[in-house]
Amino acid sequence: MADVSLLTKCFFEFLGTLVLVLLGDGVVASNVLKKSKGFNGGWVVITMAWGFAVMCGVFIAGPYSGAHLNPAVSIGLAIAGHFSWSYVPGYIIAQFLGGFVGALLVYVFYKDHFDATDDADSKLGVFCTMPAIMNRPRNLFCEIVGTFLLVFIIIQLAEECNCPAVGMGSLGAFPVTMLIMSIGMSLGGTTGYAINPVRDLPPRIAHALLPIKGKRDSGWNYSWVPVLGPIIGCILAAILHMAVLE
Repeated sequence: MADVSLLTKCFFEFLGTLVLVLLGDGVVASNVLKKSKGFNGGWVVITMAWGFAVMCGVFIAGPYSGAHLNPAVSIGLAIAGHFSWSYVPGYIIAQFLGGFVGALLVYVFYKDHFDATDDADSKLGVFCTMPAIMNRPRNLFCEIVGTFLLVFIIIQLAEECNCPAVGMGSLGAFPVTMLIMSIGMSLGGTTGYAINPVRDLPPRIAHALLPIKGKRDSGWNYSWVPVLGPIIGCILAAILHMAVLE
């Protein structure tokens, strides 16, 4: 929609990211918190639900903002020339706030189950990613590769789309859903596939601030990996697109 104001675009980026994190962190909570009916549902449930979480965010924000819902997508598209750099700061702020509020809602929703759970690592895992094996250089590499695939494929799909607002929403929700599921099932086992700084950092901050019973530290010694990795990955994806395919 060419006549949509930047404020409206940012509002829908906020709302779409909020829903993405609410449903995405929500499925993790359902799987790992005690006395939940979804307890121990498994990795396939988590990866599928995260794909559907992105799909719902795209349905909400797509017609108005292009549904980036991820700073890596906004930055990658801007580098590739598909998105105005003047919009990037507003989009990222809106995405950050959406991720934070979404995480707060997950805590309120599952408060009784947080209280019933003794495992502090599981409680942290509801909010943000931590690696299966702590090896920061390799963890960083994994996040770079996962985000590279996400952004590169989005850019390539967008090349065939004649939409005024280029983003995940302009591609249609279902290809993006399948893409997120594929990355999660194939490449998510090492780090939990953040591939999105605002899916990780704002909820991590929420974990640090919330009065969660029996919580551990918020993993700040690792927190830079799911932020820096996606940024590097999106830059590499945009550079490859420009160097080889334009």
